[in-house]
Amino acid sequence: MAKRIVESPQAMKALVGQELGVSDWLEITQDRIDTFAKASGDHQWIHVDVERCKTDMPDGKTIAHGNLTFSVISTFGKDVLKIENVRNGINYGSNKVRYTSPVQVGARIRGRQKLLAADDMKDGGIRMTYQWTVEIEGKERPACVAETMSIAYAKT
Repeated sequence: MAKRIVESPQAMKALVGQELGVSDWLEITQDRIDTFAKASGDHQWIHVDVERCKTDMPDGKTIAHGNLTFSVISTFGKDVLKIENVRNGINYGSNKVRYTSPVQVGARIRGRQKLLAADDMKDGGIRMTYQWTVEIEGKERPACVAETMSIAYAKT
């Protein structure tokens, strides 16, 4: 997909209510799941015990951590949008995060980004509120729907 390039944080205001774009597909591998388990300390068997999952999980596959699915939104953001003339930016948090369908190992996921709001902040910042829908290839229900926020400060 082509990345949308926006000239400045202030220019984001004109895009409120619009879908900004869709990321490239990302395959969820067992290595990525295992690495996330090590980093997060979440070693629940549904994520990391491949042998047990062969008999005790639907389709015999492990599933990605919900927080892993959520965390790759930052990767998707780099595929979808570039705001130019930014001095610095910060992650401002999340308002809502819902995990609506599990992501099985081997699945491909992608992010669909919509701009919900772009509000002025002090020091020339624009606080952007996004809706992210993490889609699973070939599935009707998304893996995750999240409302995230970030602030971008314009170069002066």
